[in-house]
Amino acid sequence: MKTSKLTSFIFGALILGVIIGWLFPSFAVKLDPLAKIFLNMIKMIIAPLLFSTLVVGIAGHGDIKSLGKIGLKTIIYFEIVTTIALLIGLAMGNLVQPGVGVVVNASAHDMQAAQHLATINTSNSLSGMIIGMFPTSVVKAMADGNLLQIVIFSLFFAVAICAVGKAAKPVLDVLNSTAKIMFKFTEYVMYFAPVGILGAVASAIGSNGIGVLKSYGKVIFCLYAALAIFIGLVLHGVCSIVRVPFWKLMGALKDQILLAFTTSSSEAALPKSMEIMEKFGVPRNIVAFVMPTGYSFNLDGSTLGVAVAVLFSTQIVGINLNFEQQLVMMLALMFASKGIAGVPRVSLIVLAGTLTTFNYPIVGVAILLGIDHILDMARTVTNLIGNSIATVVIARWEGQFDDEKMQKYISKEKRRKELLAYFSSKRQQQKNNQLVNEG
Repeated sequence: MKTSKLTSFIFGALILGVIIGWLFPSFAVKLDPLAKIFLNMIKMIIAPLLFSTLVVGIAGHGDIKSLGKIGLKTIIYFEIVTTIALLIGLAMGNLVQPGVGVVVNASAHDMQAAQHLATINTSNSLSGMIIGMFPTSVVKAMADGNLLQIVIFSLFFAVAICAVGKAAKPVLDVLNSTAKIMFKFTEYVMYFAPVGILGAVASAIGSNGIGVLKSYGKVIFCLYAALAIFIGLVLHGVCSIVRVPFWKLMGALKDQILLAFTTSSSEAALPKSMEIMEKFGVPRNIVAFVMPTGYSFNLDGSTLGVAVAVLFSTQIVGINLNFEQQLVMMLALMFASKGIAGVPRVSLIVLAGTLTTFNYPIVGVAILLGIDHILDMARTVTNLIGNSIATVVIARWEGQFDDEKMQKYISKEKRRKELLAYFSSKRQQQKNNQLVNEG
């Protein structure tokens, strides 16, 4: 399916999903399995794709000495950007005060769900988080979709291949072929994307109703505005520093951004995004290492979202945190957000755990359950954009970014758009001529 057609089908599915969810809510809720099937298909791809691309990217180059430098630079960049995201979230929460004046009652069912979220283990120790990075079984890590554990296993596997040398070449050839097959496999799965998006959007609107946007308008506006500021100022600024055209990169990722937004799933956009970033000039080994690692350590959108949610949850019960309390809370959030990447409702789990730790009421979590999907749509897009830009930053920092490859990609996209515009105008001209002749 050509990119332009896929974009049109995805956007059409989004509009149709909203209409069905609004007009036929009871039917729309039944479409949720379509979304789950699509997301399961994506999860089916990720483990073999990530394993093969990362091993080939590292072992194929034979440069294992640079791994330590890349890893250190990646973590430094992630921590800096994540901290900025957290500060922006707190600043916007203090400015807009999304919880002040909002009167929404939480149902008993939602309160029970919130209490359950607060009990989920969020790896509250540094040693526990580090131990959790290393898989006891790579098969289990792949089955669970634990990206960080797959990365760790792949790194050791690649180093071992380099150490063995020529005897391991047949294995490397197989993995190279596997990577190519998985990228083609991804294209086939993307054919189902519009159907999955239709189910996701329709069921979300059908479950919550259009009216939820009005009831929770203040907190939705606060989060979306904060994320827009973060993307527009911070991530755009980062692209300027590393000399990469921000809007050209966004154009290259537009389908994946739309996919992430509509499905609220970073995993849905990960396989194709990795392929795009490689075509955009980032070496395969950096793409395969930085992007999946980012979904454990660089959840910019989720971190910012939790900062806003904490202030909303305290403000709604009449608690005004002073600067010192917010600073302590920020440090707790920075740590808590690292340990549970890939867990469903990750932001709400972090929020519930943090509020419970500081003995604050968790009624805000129960209230946010109703709009978590809407909030997660924007958070997921920010996570995707942030991790994609991170690959460019690390590649440039390592002196490995391919500017020539980027320019070729941009030129190719420009020519494609020009051809589409030309044929579109020709078809319109033919229709006009036909109308004139018929008249």
